[in-house]
Amino acid sequence: MYLTKARCPTVGEQRQRYNEEFKKQTVKYVQEQTKSVADICEELNIPKSTLNQWIAQYRQFDQEAVNHPEKIRKLEQTLKDNEAENRRKEREIEDLKEELAILKKALHIFSKEKN
Repeated sequence: MYLTKARCPTVGEQRQRYNEEFKKQTVKYVQEQTKSVADICEELNIPKSTLNQWIAQYRQFDQEAVNHPEKIRKLEQTLKDNEAENRRKEREIEDLKEELAILKKALHIFSKEKN
């Protein structure tokens, strides 16, 4: 994964600035790697405390989004609706296959030459 820093340098500014997308990508990168946070900090030239703040911030956000009871209920309902729709479509496909088989038999019967 290739991460690029979004810098906003100004004359004499010592502090590094990073955009939200870079922060999210970096946290994702940390979660996907087997390297230590310290190694990744060194690799990306980011202070360890800064990266730890990002990890805490984005992990907390992700957990709230996924574990929220209302979100879970909505996802379960969506899953049930999708399963019901899939069953309905499967029945429709089976009906259409049966109709096609009947039509093929009828075509075969009516296409025979009469003696």
